[in-house]
Amino acid sequence: MKRSYAFFISSQIILDMTFSLAAFYFAYELTLLSPHRGLNAFDTYLPEITVFLFVIFIVFAASHLYRHQRSSAMLDEIYNVSKAITMAMLLTIAIVTLFLPNKFTYQRRMIGYAWALAIVFVSLSRWLHASLQASLQARSIGADRVLIIGSGEVGRMILQKITHTPSLGYKVIGFVTTNGKLVPGTIMGVPVLGHRADLPQLIEQHKIDEVIIAWPEATHQETVGLVALCDQKKVGIKVFPDLFQIMASEVTIGDLGGLPLLTIRDIALRGWRIAVKRTMDILFSGIALILFSPIMLLVAIAIKLESPGPVFYVQERMGLDAKPFPTLKFRSMRVDAEQNGPGWTTFNDTRRTRVGAFIRRYSIDELPQLINILLGDMSLVGPRPERPVYVNQFRQSIPRYMDRHREKAGLTGWAQVNGLRGDTSIAERTKYDLWYIENWSISLDIKIILRTVLSVFTDRNAY
Repeated sequence: MKRSYAFFISSQIILDMTFSLAAFYFAYELTLLSPHRGLNAFDTYLPEITVFLFVIFIVFAASHLYRHQRSSAMLDEIYNVSKAITMAMLLTIAIVTLFLPNKFTYQRRMIGYAWALAIVFVSLSRWLHASLQASLQARSIGADRVLIIGSGEVGRMILQKITHTPSLGYKVIGFVTTNGKLVPGTIMGVPVLGHRADLPQLIEQHKIDEVIIAWPEATHQETVGLVALCDQKKVGIKVFPDLFQIMASEVTIGDLGGLPLLTIRDIALRGWRIAVKRTMDILFSGIALILFSPIMLLVAIAIKLESPGPVFYVQERMGLDAKPFPTLKFRSMRVDAEQNGPGWTTFNDTRRTRVGAFIRRYSIDELPQLINILLGDMSLVGPRPERPVYVNQFRQSIPRYMDRHREKAGLTGWAQVNGLRGDTSIAERTKYDLWYIENWSISLDIKIILRTVLSVFTDRNAY
């Protein structure tokens, strides 16, 4: 293990234990404020607190919460921490009751406070720790040195992703070509270091920590050969999958009489799931329209005062089963914005009005689509609808693009909360949309809605 990994993981363990102990102390103080407290001195609870700290370490380790992670969503972290702390608290009560009955002084209110505060304190400490770790790795402190095998489109896409997400903790040292010819030069500022046959020497020379194989068209034999070359040195290996369909589907590993098989399942919304999703749409959109109606009224007045023309912009989009429907948005551009035909919105688009730039920045222009949701044309969560002219273009060049029309279009989606909105790759968006369709759940929808709310003020691709 790299020393930087050991430092990050060790510091995380220390923070978890410290904040868990702090949770018990503040729980004790809160209980003291309650009537009929009947509490002993704090040190009488140290045996069960010690057991809790030991158990929480074991549960966190078993839940893979001490693995080196590139990045994780805050909501996912809170969910995982909540599960682990709940399990640790239950196990602690069981262990102390069974093995330390004379030491156990049960205080339900204190235990309840400690459980809630531990979730809050540990989640907060992990967020602070992750922010510090990301900041250090963005400055190449503790970052992994990476080689990308494959200088084609996939290799460039991976480089772009790493460059735009420095918090992942990767520093790309160079590319390795996969064809027979080596043409010295650079790709997006990163040097081409050699041919795949040179891998062992390049890994040794440049002190590489991880290799990413970005050669999806490689044969099975070629991929195995690359892995074998990398295995000569102690490096991590990641392989970009070669099947677009596998990337979008849920893949499980099964067996056939002991032989491993990959199972690709197609889990579209069916039966009762449709009724549940529709119920959520009606409830959430109805409540949101009531809550946001004052803001919508103010926006409508501002649009009318700034520029001539209608308040709403009605545009035909394609939704479920590729059927067109009129979507509602607050008008954010001049009335003559599309006099030369439809155009893709870009950063600092000169067609926007001043009010339009503001409401697009914070996605306020899309609030009228709550009416589309209430009417049943759209859903709260789903693939974002596109205009027919773009759908006809994309269906010719992007595999399985039309599969995203198997479900209703959404106000927000899995692609959008993962930063794929605005002038970003349609192919990448499609992969995320298909993954959502085939892995739908109520909890996933709620997670996407919460992440959408949290990203309103931080999304740089909203323009």
